[in-house]
Amino acid sequence: MERLSPTGYVILGMLGWRPMSGYDVKSVVDHSTRFFWAASYGQIYPELQRLAEAGLVEGEAEAGSARGRTVYRLTRSGRKALRDWLAEEPRTFEQRDEGLLKLFFASASPKTAAATLDAKRAFHESKLAQLREIQATVKPEGFVSIVLRYGIESSEWMAAWCEREAERLRR
Repeated sequence: MERLSPTGYVILGMLGWRPMSGYDVKSVVDHSTRFFWAASYGQIYPELQRLAEAGLVEGEAEAGSARGRTVYRLTRSGRKALRDWLAEEPRTFEQRDEGLLKLFFASASPKTAAATLDAKRAFHESKLAQLREIQATVKPEGFVSIVLRYGIESSEWMAAWCEREAERLRR
């Protein structure tokens, strides 16, 4: 079988929890994986179609749905594909951060560096507040909680680092 896109694996993982519509997948993504792996409607719906064509998910029109809502569930092949992917060593550990990119090149305009760090700190503080709200709704044990703690601890560290470095630059 051809390797799936990252969005395909996000969808398989979500459907591994329970049957969902594309809208449901996006809603769960927006409150969970988007902090480290986002997916848009423009990715989710075409990917659901590809997964259905590959026999990894099957969709069923929801009875009485005015919008023609389709609820998808994993097939046996989809569950196997998810398990096979989970058993593979991860290949992608990348981070894209415009703030770090601007700091990297700040020698071209050094006066902007502290403001960049302030903006980055504000972002991580906002993210931290969102993650703490989610934490209040998640069981303290389990794999979701492990990833949530990673997000909280790394955001705490990043906000503190930004504050220290901005202060150092201002001296």
